Amino acid sequence: MEQNVGATDQLVRTVLGAGAGAISLAVLAGALSAPVVLSPVLGIISVILLVTGVTGTCGLYSALGVSTCPRDTA
Repeated sequence: MEQNVGATDQLVRTVLGAGAGAISLAVLAGALSAPVVLSPVLGIISVILLVTGVTGTCGLYSALGVSTCPRDTA
């Protein structure tokens, strides 16, 4: 697949993914008072955000024809 996630978008996805993962683990460990069902939901969201941030490719962006990568000027 072609890269369709720009540098700023990748940074935001990585930071949000790490935050969601940390909250997921805190709920799972009981350090944060929240419904237990929130932990796996945040875990899945975290994995999706981290994978799309690291690979620079988003399936939803591809389906919608969206790209946040700068256009090639050459």
